[in-house]
Amino acid sequence: MSAVKALEWLNLTRHGESTANVAWRVAYERGAEETGVSERDADVPLSDLGRAQAANLGRWLAGRPADERPTLVYSSPFRRALDTARIALDETPFDLPVQIDERLRDRDQGILEGLTGAGIRRRYPDEYARKLKLGKFYYRPPAGESWADLALRLRSFYRDLSVDAAGERVLVVAHDAIVVTTRYLVENLTEQEVLEIEKNPVANASMTRWRGGGDRLTPVVYNDVEHLSEMSAAS
Repeated sequence: MSAVKALEWLNLTRHGESTANVAWRVAYERGAEETGVSERDADVPLSDLGRAQAANLGRWLAGRPADERPTLVYSSPFRRALDTARIALDETPFDLPVQIDERLRDRDQGILEGLTGAGIRRRYPDEYARKLKLGKFYYRPPAGESWADLALRLRSFYRDLSVDAAGERVLVVAHDAIVVTTRYLVENLTEQEVLEIEKNPVANASMTRWRGGGDRLTPVVYNDVEHLSEMSAAS
């Protein structure tokens, strides 16, 4: 994607483990239809582990060489991402403000919000069948977004970034769908390629990085959790 070629570094991290991540795992193991998460998606907080992951991320950032340290930080407005960014930066010597951009928010699930796969199959069998027919990339749940919708708003974000952050080293703190869709855009992937990548979950507080140079961004690492090696990284 030509819009982000002007960056020196593009670093993406998923937020640390949230209380909703924990609830999803429990619901899946029990075969429940709902996760039981009471907060709206934008207000879901980090778990204790998620806060520790964010701190570890910050210590890793502080240890980067001077020419790799972020010069700009952008975050999703959702609490779990914004708290991850702030906790991480508190562990660094950087005096960087966190710039919030609503285009980095998580994908809107619409009427399927809070339902497990089992819940969708049982309560919305027609929607489940429609998703299977259209495929995950183009399926849009009622009142929600498809992966293609997400790509459209991210194209807008990265076009603006190419103007506002040319030559900068950017850190983006957001969500798993943002990380995967950014790969789709930056690396010019096909629908089939990005959905194959998406089969392996993006780990909480993992790092995905591209380095600028010439006329493109070069992938450096994807979904890396080495900086969390002393912890139990959540998926």
